[in-house]
Amino acid sequence: MVNEAMTKLVLPLPQSPEFAKACKLLRRPVQSYSHEISGQTVLQWQMQSRPLGPFGQVGLISRGPVVRPGTSPELWLDLLQRNPPGKPIILNADGMSPDALRDAGFWPIATPGTLAILPLTNRSEMRRGLAQKWRNRLNKAETQDIKITRHNLSANHWVLSAESQQSKERRYRGLPPALSVAFAKANPNKALVWEARVSGIPVAAILILRHGRMATWQVGVSRDQGRSLSAMNLLLWTAMGWLADEGHAILDLGMINTEHSAGLAHYKLGTGARPKRMSGTWLHSGLLAPIAQRLPSYLAA
Repeated sequence: MVNEAMTKLVLPLPQSPEFAKACKLLRRPVQSYSHEISGQTVLQWQMQSRPLGPFGQVGLISRGPVVRPGTSPELWLDLLQRNPPGKPIILNADGMSPDALRDAGFWPIATPGTLAILPLTNRSEMRRGLAQKWRNRLNKAETQDIKITRHNLSANHWVLSAESQQSKERRYRGLPPALSVAFAKANPNKALVWEARVSGIPVAAILILRHGRMATWQVGVSRDQGRSLSAMNLLLWTAMGWLADEGHAILDLGMINTEHSAGLAHYKLGTGARPKRMSGTWLHSGLLAPIAQRLPSYLAA
């Protein structure tokens, strides 16, 4: 059982109760754990169960564990070593050093990525934080005849099929549309679409998932007319203000890649978002752990 006080922390999407509800609806196993010290929860993590080739079923911990401020996330590694898991674990680590992960028997399988994390404050402060080009595009969009609406995600909304097509064309893979639909069903009023229309025709839309004090940009698509009018800037700006008013502290804009998707990275960072370097993806297996612990530091980094 997750301590109620822990849910007041800023939980990333894969570690949120809302995400677990969506997975349950899809019959995807998710287990929740916590660790207490002196009656206070200091660690929380959720683990999904996934098949992984010769390893069989593995536990996936994405963006976890979540730690209370003042607690080292590496405390979780100590717990893991004292109570070895009964199956392999894939960890998308956050806030852990490569040396600590190696010493705990984790094998590196993917280099760290970088997230764009946007603090949500009042509108005047957020506007001052916009990059000049981003602000100029927003100013332009605000002078256009663009109608912005906000509504709950429906299973047949065009943004989902447009995202699927976009992901194929640009060769990236995000969370499947079925998960977004399940999230909407399991968490009423927490999967919201902001849509831009010109003369009644949709030109751009974004999907944002709300979970506790945090929200996550899930989908963003723009048609040619939307791009020419900078409709995406107006959509995101509108969403930022509304989310802040609703008490959300952070908007997670997802991964950025300045090498292969420089335009999208500049768009996200232009909001005033801060880059956050993750700790890479690691595999813990009873068979590999003794070898992983002897890896040279430069191979574990």
